[in-house]
Amino acid sequence: MLVRDGERLRRVGEAATVPDDVSPLQIGVRCRDGDAKEEGQGFELVGRVRWRWTDGGWSEWLALFDDGSHGWLSEAGGRHMLTRAVPGGGTRTGVVRSVMAGNRVEPGADGQIGGIKYVVNDAREAWCVGSEGELPFAAVPGTRTYSVDLVNPEGLCASVQRENGRTEVFTGRYVTLAELRPTGLRRFEGWPLPKWAA
Repeated sequence: MLVRDGERLRRVGEAATVPDDVSPLQIGVRCRDGDAKEEGQGFELVGRVRWRWTDGGWSEWLALFDDGSHGWLSEAGGRHMLTRAVPGGGTRTGVVRSVMAGNRVEPGADGQIGGIKYVVNDAREAWCVGSEGELPFAAVPGTRTYSVDLVNPEGLCASVQRENGRTEVFTGRYVTLAELRPTGLRRFEGWPLPKWAA
């Protein structure tokens, strides 16, 4: 595992092999962030962190957009969230302040981020079990995070994550793979590529 600090590369150890799953996503998949009416901006999946909790796990794919910015495509239980970091952590009210203070939050709690009202639908401790590709941080196996997911009736979503005393806030929306128009999906036995997949 190499960490880039400006122009300098530093070796920080070896990453564990990412546990296999049944996802059609893989590094190199290209997608578009826009509906059928608009072209939207393209992005490529360039890295992945695999998180585990006591009863399951999920993947977070780093999406590198064509304009050089990045976001995350989270994949859990067949659902996908496309999010981007909120500069400065957004409006630090309710749930965000509570997570920043090191407190736990309960599903059903109201939350507000950037003037949008959400409801907490999931909150749990998790740990990194592997990573691959390019990432903006060193995803060392065993690293623990406290992750809170929030939803909104219009299909918007948010995530608040506390790791090593640092809290980050992400907002976005739920998406389907068909909406993202992916190319380069992984093929595996028992899952024929859908017609919308190139």
